Amino acid sequence: MNTLSRDQVLAMSAQAHAWTEQEYRRHPAVRGDAEWMEKQRLLMADMALHLLQTALRKQALDTQKLKKNLYSILTIADGFLPDHALKAFADQLYLPPATTAASEDMPQQWQAT
Repeated sequence: MNTLSRDQVLAMSAQAHAWTEQEYRRHPAVRGDAEWMEKQRLLMADMALHLLQTALRKQALDTQKLKKNLYSILTIADGFLPDHALKAFADQLYLPPATTAASEDMPQQWQAT
């Protein structure tokens, strides 16, 4: 991908990310509400845009950010595909093998809410 194309995609993704995050924050649903899964869809889209930005950044691929992006997406997607053990896979991908709970140092936006 040439630099101009990369920059254009990143600029468009930044705008899409801002809109998606804004809609997520405005969504009134809380866990247990009928609209909760719709709010989770917005969060999953937000995390997918983070993944796009991580993948296309000009610097070398930051594997820690990649792991965090994938952890977030798999954790959220687990709610939509509960029979596929995506959360268990996400935990194996991101967390140290001896850890079973969410990492204390993981920023809140990367944890499913």
